[in-house]
Amino acid sequence: MRTILSLFILTFILIGCNNQTKEKTMETSTNEKLVQQYFEHFNNHEWIKMADMYAETADFKDPSLGQGIVKQTRQQIADKYAELHKVFPDLHDQVIQTYPSGDQHIIVEFVSTGTGPDNVKFELPICVIFTIENGLITKDFSYFDNFDEEEQ
Repeated sequence: MRTILSLFILTFILIGCNNQTKEKTMETSTNEKLVQQYFEHFNNHEWIKMADMYAETADFKDPSLGQGIVKQTRQQIADKYAELHKVFPDLHDQVIQTYPSGDQHIIVEFVSTGTGPDNVKFELPICVIFTIENGLITKDFSYFDNFDEEEQ
């Protein structure tokens, strides 16, 4: 009887652990789908749809916005990318790899490309850490070299 009870408890524990793993995998999968949709909106230059993927106000770390954390509304996000699109009409991001990190974070490695008004093409490797809460991006911490070669 004791052996049967022990086997029953062990089986119950294993099933419980297996169910938790499936839930975490599904959450990561949801975040990865959200990020895929984000980059589709970006590459289609759908700035309002992309901005709607953020919380009403989100935290940004972005060398183009200055140092430290900057709060941005959805409207400010859409406006920023619309302005960037005016300068680089063929703006495009190529996702290299996504790295899920826990339930609320996903790291994305990508290369941004475009052509400026002077017909000079650029290629900029970027890494971004997204924090996703309740299906919305609440933090967007981007890392890239913002150094202008002409300033050398």
